[in-house]
Amino acid sequence: MRRSTLLLLLIVTLVVAALPSAAAGTGTFAGTVLDSHGKPVADATVTLQTADGRHPTTQTTNAQGRFFFPQLAHGYYDVRAYHNGAWSQWKHNIEVVTGKQTDVTLRLAAPRKKPA
Repeated sequence: MRRSTLLLLLIVTLVVAALPSAAAGTGTFAGTVLDSHGKPVADATVTLQTADGRHPTTQTTNAQGRFFFPQLAHGYYDVRAYHNGAWSQWKHNIEVVTGKQTDVTLRLAAPRKKPA
C-alpha cells in the first residue's frame, strides 16, 4: 500500500510539473503614446511585432495614453503607434525579458499637411 501511494504521488508530481504555466517564460511590454506636444493620446493604435517582422499584434491606448501587451515570449520586438494621421517612429529591437515588464514611450510626429 505504501509503495503504491508513493508511486501515485510521484506520478502526480511529475504531471503537475510538466503542465505549462500561462505566465512561465514570458514578459510584458507596456508604454505610453504622447502627441507632438507631450500629451498622452487616447485611442491610438500601437503595433507590436517580433524584430523579424512576424506576428504583428495591436492594442489601443487607454484614456491616459497607456498600452499593455501581456505574456510575450522572451525576445526582441519592434513597436510604433498611429493616431489621426500621425505616426511615431519605429522603435526597433526592444528586448522583452522573462518575468519583467519593458516600458517605452512613443511620441507621435505632427501630422503632415497635404500640399495645396
